[in-house]
Amino acid sequence: MELIQQVPEISAYLAADDVIDHEHPLVRETSARLRSGTGDAYEYARAAFEFVRDAIPHSFDADDLRVTWRASDVIEQRTGICYAKAHALAALLRAGALPAALCYQKLDVVHGLVAVRMPGGRTWHRQDPRGNRPGVDARFSLGRERLAFTPDPESNEMDYPVLYAVPHPQVLKALRSARDRHSLAECLPTAL
Repeated sequence: MELIQQVPEISAYLAADDVIDHEHPLVRETSARLRSGTGDAYEYARAAFEFVRDAIPHSFDADDLRVTWRASDVIEQRTGICYAKAHALAALLRAGALPAALCYQKLDVVHGLVAVRMPGGRTWHRQDPRGNRPGVDARFSLGRERLAFTPDPESNEMDYPVLYAVPHPQVLKALRSARDRHSLAECLPTAL
């Protein structure tokens, strides 16, 4: 699948905003801590991915009722669904000067991912920081994708090819309007 940048300028995929708030002190501190244990951009990207995947539980898996959407809140509260975890990973990657995009899959509901572009590269690499569990084994990879889920076209599932610089409005609306995880489950988008 060919991934398509929604915004042609790569600078849009390095920008901070109120969701991908990579200028927040906690995001910067976390980024610096992760970077200190790495030797290059690849190792940093992998460390950021593994931190979000492993140290921040998926709120549905952990039965956590809190709903987070801002990257700094996801890192501080250590909880989030796939979209929120993607926001946190995008913020950490951007804090490390790595362009990061938000991308999505249509499964039963829309699933959130991240794509990273490494220094000197022209290719985007999708990563899924959702969090592993039995039957889900997402890995950091710049080669063959190792995502949590593979869409089944026969079930009307698909990968969306667009790389967003900011969260899709439907995703953000669902996260911001939910009182708790139960109300969020009722308003998750089923398509973009």
